[in-house]
This record gives sequence, structure tokens and C-alpha cells, in this order.
Amino acid sequence: MSWLFQNKIEPRCAYCVRSRSLNDDQVVCSKKGVMSCSSHCRAFKYDPLRRTPPRPAKAEFSSLKDEDFSL
Repeated sequence: MSWLFQNKIEPRCAYCVRSRSLNDDQVVCSKKGVMSCSSHCRAFKYDPLRRTPPRPAKAEFSSLKDEDFSL
């Protein structure tokens, strides 16, 4: 769970405490007004509950053979 609270998250208005979602591409900021989800300002404050982490990559097992699973 600690990966959700990384220190090196790229600042985005979509993850900010001060923003509210307007539509898929825009948010309403209490400091700046209507902003793009990908932009940010100096008042950015990270809210980890707003961020949806990327899905982990699916494992590709089609290239494995039965010999790979025997001892």
C-alpha cells in the first residue's frame, strides 16, 4: 500500500485536494477556477485517494512450455 503514497507523484490538478471534477478533461480549482486535469499550480496539494493507480501488466504465459514447470 505504500506505493500509493510515493513522494515523487507528478503534480496534476486531477489529484489535488483543492479541485473538483467538472468533466473528463477539466476540473474546477478553488484557487484558479477551471483548469485542465493535467495542469497544476503552486497551490497543488496531493490527495492520494483521488489517484487511480495504473493497472499492473498482465503476465504472458503463452511462451512458456511444460518443461519450464518441471523440476
